[in-house]
Amino acid sequence: MLKQLTLLIILSVFLFSCQTTVENKPADNTDTTQEPLSLWNNSEVKTAIVEFVEKVTDENSADFVPVKERIAVFDNDGTLWNEKPLYIPVEIELAYIKKVFPERPEWKDDRIYSAIAEDNLAVLKDLGTAELATKLFAAHKGQKEEDYKTFVYETLSTVQHRKYNRPLKEVTYSPMVELVGYLQANNFNVYIVTGGEITSVRTVSEEIYNIPKENVVGSSVYCKYISDDSGIYIEREAEISSNNDKQVKPVNIELHIGRKPIFAAGNSDGDYQMMEYTLSGDGPSMAVLVHHDDEVREYTYMHGTENAIKDAAEKGWFVVSMKNDFKEIFAE
Repeated sequence: MLKQLTLLIILSVFLFSCQTTVENKPADNTDTTQEPLSLWNNSEVKTAIVEFVEKVTDENSADFVPVKERIAVFDNDGTLWNEKPLYIPVEIELAYIKKVFPERPEWKDDRIYSAIAEDNLAVLKDLGTAELATKLFAAHKGQKEEDYKTFVYETLSTVQHRKYNRPLKEVTYSPMVELVGYLQANNFNVYIVTGGEITSVRTVSEEIYNIPKENVVGSSVYCKYISDDSGIYIEREAEISSNNDKQVKPVNIELHIGRKPIFAAGNSDGDYQMMEYTLSGDGPSMAVLVHHDDEVREYTYMHGTENAIKDAAEKGWFVVSMKNDFKEIFAE
């Protein structure tokens, strides 16, 4: 009798364990019928992207790429979010100078800072891109890195875009953000490789793109480590340590990522070398160039992208027409 009772107890425990295992198993919410890149119009570019992803993720394909080698790189300004009428990184710096100008009497004799404080942005045309970046970044000399992060995030969350009347962090191109998610769903490790300042992009990369902070490569200034009676922190210097543009992008990809990408997305001549580098590998690869040709929903412009557009066919880059390939530009 005792033996039978023991067997019944063991059987009951086994059945309860099986039931618990079934009940706690996560539900499979994968929608296999959902169309990939639903925010894109059916076009040559969309088809090419989907076919590329399918072949590099199919273990039976001759073009199969192991997960660890599925690296994708995206430019940010003009590729993932809007860059007109002013670059968002510039908007951040202008907001900072205007805010602290009353506290910096030594800036009153500075022609550039004084003009910015008075919202006279015509002065920006007097400086080249590198010179302007140097001048703007220098305003943060001596600032704690954590304070810089706080200011940037608040600025991106509250300052309204000059045309679209929405916070700067919300002028992202929804079809491109969808593309990032599509690649991630297919086990691509996606990076942002931008000419924008690295810390500022990291403040929102996870929130608006689902791209980890450590997957952001960008321009940077020198910083120094402080450990004294005032505390332990990182402090910003004035000098630029890396201007992550053009030929510097592939160099920083090697330094920060250590693997050659197989997918790249850009929108300007500043991304030329990054796209060229991506297609220089031995295996399958793809590059797309976002072309701003939608005057109604966004902007139409070619300045700064002339060479990339001209050489796209020869280089094998797919040109994305915002007017024809995107069902929408910004999410509602």
